[in-house]
Amino acid sequence: MPQRRKYSPEFKKGAVEMAIWQRQGDWSVILHSDRGSQFRSGDYQKFLKRNNLTCSMSAVGHCGDNAACEGFFGMLKRERVHRKKYRTMDIARVDIFNYVERVLHRGYQILASRLHCELNRRD
Repeated sequence: MPQRRKYSPEFKKGAVEMAIWQRQGDWSVILHSDRGSQFRSGDYQKFLKRNNLTCSMSAVGHCGDNAACEGFFGMLKRERVHRKKYRTMDIARVDIFNYVERVLHRGYQILASRLHCELNRRD
Protein backbone atom coordinates (compact mmCIF):
# COMPACT_ATOMS: atom_id res chain seq x y z
CA MET A 1 0.00 0.00 0.00
CA PRO A 2 1.43 3.43 -0.94
CA GLN A 3 2.53 5.67 1.90
CA ARG A 4 0.14 8.53 2.53
CA ARG A 5 1.74 11.96 2.35
CA LYS A 6 1.17 14.43 5.20
CA TYR A 7 0.80 17.99 4.01
CA SER A 8 1.82 20.89 6.22
CA PRO A 9 -0.68 23.59 7.20
CA GLU A 10 1.33 26.02 5.04
CA PHE A 11 0.94 23.73 2.02
CA LYS A 12 -2.83 23.54 2.53
CA LYS A 13 -3.14 27.29 3.00
CA GLY A 14 -1.08 27.77 -0.16
CA ALA A 15 -3.57 25.65 -2.10
CA VAL A 16 -6.41 27.87 -0.88
CA GLU A 17 -4.41 30.97 -1.80
CA MET A 18 -4.00 29.61 -5.35
CA ALA A 19 -7.76 29.13 -5.59
CA ILE A 20 -8.36 32.67 -4.29
CA TRP A 21 -5.93 34.05 -6.84
CA GLN A 22 -7.78 32.24 -9.64
CA ARG A 23 -11.28 33.16 -8.45
CA GLN A 24 -12.98 35.66 -10.68
CA GLY A 25 -15.04 38.04 -8.58
CA ASP A 26 -15.15 38.62 -4.86
CA TRP A 27 -18.37 36.82 -3.94
CA SER A 28 -18.44 34.62 -0.90
CA VAL A 29 -17.36 31.03 -1.43
CA ILE A 30 -18.00 28.10 0.89
CA LEU A 31 -14.84 26.14 1.64
CA HIS A 32 -15.49 22.68 3.05
CA SER A 33 -12.80 20.90 5.02
CA ASP A 34 -12.39 18.20 7.60
CA ARG A 35 -12.12 19.04 11.28
CA GLY A 36 -8.33 19.04 11.39
CA SER A 37 -6.75 21.38 13.91
CA GLN A 38 -5.15 23.50 11.18
CA PHE A 39 -8.60 24.25 9.74
CA ARG A 40 -10.08 25.09 13.15
CA SER A 41 -7.26 27.43 14.19
CA GLY A 42 -7.98 31.09 14.80
CA ASP A 43 -5.36 32.19 12.26
CA TYR A 44 -6.89 30.04 9.53
CA GLN A 45 -10.42 31.25 10.33
CA LYS A 46 -9.24 34.89 10.13
CA PHE A 47 -7.54 34.10 6.81
CA LEU A 48 -10.86 32.74 5.48
CA LYS A 49 -12.80 35.83 6.61
CA ARG A 50 -10.24 38.21 5.06
CA ASN A 51 -10.72 36.42 1.74
CA ASN A 52 -14.53 36.25 1.86
CA LEU A 53 -14.55 32.48 2.35
CA THR A 54 -17.16 30.79 4.53
CA CYS A 55 -15.91 27.84 6.54
CA SER A 56 -17.88 24.60 6.35
CA MET A 57 -16.95 21.50 8.33
CA SER A 58 -18.64 18.18 8.81
CA ALA A 59 -20.17 17.46 12.15
CA VAL A 60 -18.30 14.84 14.14
CA GLY A 61 -19.22 11.41 12.78
CA HIS A 62 -20.81 12.71 9.54
CA CYS A 63 -18.18 11.71 7.02
CA GLY A 64 -20.77 11.67 4.22
CA ASP A 65 -20.45 15.46 3.98
CA ASN A 66 -17.19 14.90 2.13
CA ALA A 67 -18.69 12.45 -0.35
CA ALA A 68 -18.71 14.89 -3.29
CA CYS A 69 -15.07 15.86 -2.74
CA GLU A 70 -14.02 12.27 -2.22
CA GLY A 71 -15.82 11.32 -5.44
CA PHE A 72 -14.09 14.10 -7.36
CA PHE A 73 -10.61 13.17 -6.14
CA GLY A 74 -11.30 9.48 -6.75
CA MET A 75 -12.29 10.26 -10.33
CA LEU A 76 -9.26 12.53 -10.80
CA LYS A 77 -6.96 9.75 -9.63
CA ARG A 78 -8.65 7.11 -11.83
CA GLU A 79 -8.83 9.25 -14.96
CA ARG A 80 -5.53 11.08 -14.74
CA VAL A 81 -3.05 10.52 -11.94
CA HIS A 82 -2.91 6.72 -11.99
CA ARG A 83 -2.57 6.67 -15.77
CA LYS A 84 0.62 8.74 -15.83
CA LYS A 85 4.11 8.61 -14.38
CA TYR A 86 5.40 12.00 -13.24
CA ARG A 87 9.15 12.64 -13.01
CA THR A 88 8.74 15.51 -10.54
CA MET A 89 6.07 17.04 -8.29
CA ASP A 90 6.18 20.23 -10.37
CA ILE A 91 5.35 18.30 -13.54
CA ALA A 92 2.53 16.55 -11.69
CA ARG A 93 1.13 19.86 -10.40
CA VAL A 94 1.11 21.42 -13.86
CA ASP A 95 -0.48 18.38 -15.48
CA ILE A 96 -3.20 18.01 -12.85
CA PHE A 97 -3.92 21.74 -12.86
CA ASN A 98 -4.26 21.73 -16.65
CA TYR A 99 -6.46 18.65 -16.56
CA VAL A 100 -8.82 20.17 -13.98
CA GLU A 101 -8.94 23.58 -15.68
CA ARG A 102 -9.10 22.51 -19.30
CA VAL A 103 -11.06 19.27 -19.11
CA LEU A 104 -13.16 19.19 -15.98
CA HIS A 105 -13.80 22.90 -15.43
CA ARG A 106 -14.61 23.45 -19.11
CA GLY A 107 -17.05 20.54 -19.03
CA TYR A 108 -18.80 22.01 -15.99
CA GLN A 109 -18.99 25.42 -17.67
CA ILE A 110 -20.67 23.86 -20.70
CA LEU A 111 -23.17 22.00 -18.50
CA ALA A 112 -23.91 25.13 -16.46
CA SER A 113 -24.41 27.15 -19.64
CA ARG A 114 -26.82 24.56 -21.06
CA LEU A 115 -28.75 24.44 -17.79
CA HIS A 116 -28.94 28.24 -17.70
CA CYS A 117 -30.26 28.35 -21.28
CA GLU A 118 -32.81 25.63 -20.52
CA LEU A 119 -34.05 27.43 -17.41
CA ASN A 120 -34.33 30.74 -19.30
CA ARG A 121 -36.26 29.02 -22.07
CA ARG A 122 -38.80 27.73 -19.55
CA ASP A 123 -39.51 31.23 -18.15
